[in-house]
Amino acid sequence: MLQRVGAGELPETIRLSRPEPMVAFGKQDAVAPGYAEAAAAARERGFDPVLRLAGGRAAVFHEGTIGLAHAVPEEQPRARIRARFESTAGAIERALRGLGADARVGEVTGEYCPGTWSVNARGAVKLAGVGQRLIARAAHVGVVVVVADAARVRDVLEPVYAALALDWDPDATGEVAAEAPGTTWEQVRDALLAEYAREHELVPVGVDERTLELALELVEEHRAG
Repeated sequence: MLQRVGAGELPETIRLSRPEPMVAFGKQDAVAPGYAEAAAAARERGFDPVLRLAGGRAAVFHEGTIGLAHAVPEEQPRARIRARFESTAGAIERALRGLGADARVGEVTGEYCPGTWSVNARGAVKLAGVGQRLIARAAHVGVVVVVADAARVRDVLEPVYAALALDWDPDATGEVAAEAPGTTWEQVRDALLAEYAREHELVPVGVDERTLELALELVEEHRAG
């Protein structure tokens, strides 16, 4: 999607998905001494290890999370890195606040895949992570929001982070459903779409055949371990 937007073949595109279980490793993870062990640990717990586009350290996706990918055409993508982070984190914060969570932008002590633009609850637990990847004439903003089942995130990251020799605090891993009881995956999805609709005209479309073909061509580049 990012490549096609950068080539001018697709317009600005936002994709929300309900992912299968996977641990998404960053480039720093891929060169770490314990990378192969970490990937094996993910597989042992039923999570596919993959290499993701955005930076940062290993993050977790599963059916209780929302994956958001936003591909933006940009002639000079480096010029607006901070603006894209601010806009994305702000939209997530507002969406989660609207559902009743005490959402705030900022890193919390001990969070996994730490980042300045994480979205947390109460300044205590991480709910969402935000990362970026730049190519010529386009930028990709990637997000994972943990709606429910944070226990699965903690369970798989414990051996993965141990293998990568990364310090973190499992208790700093939260979920929207615990902060706003009764909140469903669909409600978080709809709240996110409503926030993006404030500044974008959203036109629902499917994934076209050429994008799927290109995805299959790129699969091997994103296999981990």
